[in-house]
Amino acid sequence: MKQTAGTLLFKEVGGSIEILLVHPSGNYNKRSPWGIPKGLPDEGEELEAAARRETLEETGIVCGDLELLGHIDYTKSRKRVFCFVGKAPLDQEPTCASWEIDKAEFFTFDRANEIMHADQRRLLDQFQLYLAAR
Repeated sequence: MKQTAGTLLFKEVGGSIEILLVHPSGNYNKRSPWGIPKGLPDEGEELEAAARRETLEETGIVCGDLELLGHIDYTKSRKRVFCFVGKAPLDQEPTCASWEIDKAEFFTFDRANEIMHADQRRLLDQFQLYLAAR
């Protein structure tokens, strides 16, 4: 099974949570769902290091402290996504730092749930459990 790693970065705004998502670039992706910044680890690279690198490469954001949130498996492809969760740095705003994405934005939890890839929405369930345990 192919393994990828990414981050679910969040910030608290006026008592609500916002989540960082990216949208893939290219004409063929215009209607594609949004997702967390993620990608394949390089040879010998640890999953958390890959998640940090991919987030920086795609959004320009340098991650602070991260915890393993868990993983999800895509239903149609043989891909497992390991997700690391952490607070987004307050002094950084996302940018489209890579040709791979055309948008990088923070969304409310409800909006993220509407626009995310169906398989990645399970990460939001894991995120809610994470928040409840804090």
